[in-house]
Amino acid sequence: MKFSTIGTSWITESFIQAAEASGRAQFLSVYSRSGDRAKEFASKNGAVRWFDKMDEMLEDCSDFVYIASPNSMHAEQILRCLDKGKHVFCEKPMVATEEEWHAVKEAADRNNLFVMEGYRHLFSPNYQNLKKHLARAGKVRSAVLQYVQYSSKYDAFKEGRNPNVFSPEFAGGALMDLGVYPLSMAIDLFGEPKKVDYFPVALANGIDGSGTLVLTYEDSSITILCSKIAQATIPSEIHGEDGTWTMNHLAPIGSLTFYDRKSKKIEETAVAQSDNDMLYEAEIFVKMIENNDRVLYEALMERSRLTVESLERARSQAGLSFSV
Repeated sequence: MKFSTIGTSWITESFIQAAEASGRAQFLSVYSRSGDRAKEFASKNGAVRWFDKMDEMLEDCSDFVYIASPNSMHAEQILRCLDKGKHVFCEKPMVATEEEWHAVKEAADRNNLFVMEGYRHLFSPNYQNLKKHLARAGKVRSAVLQYVQYSSKYDAFKEGRNPNVFSPEFAGGALMDLGVYPLSMAIDLFGEPKKVDYFPVALANGIDGSGTLVLTYEDSSITILCSKIAQATIPSEIHGEDGTWTMNHLAPIGSLTFYDRKSKKIEETAVAQSDNDMLYEAEIFVKMIENNDRVLYEALMERSRLTVESLERARSQAGLSFSV
């Protein structure tokens, strides 16, 4: 399959490398608002064509479009791609509101196309290993999942500039950029929470530089720590009545250990996986299209719906708003 890209950042380059490494997709063309940037990116990454007008790129013969633009642009760009008959792979968060999710889902169904949200950590072998063997921990009572990583853009923000990831206008902030990783994992493992509470640390412009998200379930609670203004060194854990799963990081999981409460033994269960873990989501996406796998598609889209619903509940409860 051939694909085009919207966005020219490092994450786009990582996807191109992963997709081509899968042997299932070929990079065809790129769109950027800057013609010079599009041309430079195309030359560097082996694209056949480049465009500085999105409509012209959508007339190209690609099968799908990879989107890695600022968050607030996702929904509109996805809809434009779908209307032109293109499948879409969009980086997280795919949309900012559940209303936007419904618009995307309806357009995809109407055009018999597939849309997938880029949650690379949920397709990696070590996460699938955790999911398959989670029950070893017994009844889960709590978890602490963290993605606390100092942003390379934070210094620019402190100097008075306005990077997209720290901008309300572009639906930025810690929860939308990093919190979505542990949140989507929690929803994938445990389903929709009964209650969502978010306690943000607000920056000068009202955006959340960091925050604590608490998901309350019938008989457990999940605490999520996310930050773009600090750097953590602690792992993430899932605590069950019979044992504990420990992950050194969520995206990717490099070390995955299980502690058995009764035997007191600790077992490393991680397997070797690609350094570029976007490989696995790229493979799943292309296979889903090739096999017309509507069952998988509906499951993935429902997970995306529950995730954006929880994001919206969290922002509303915390009084955070975007100019979208």
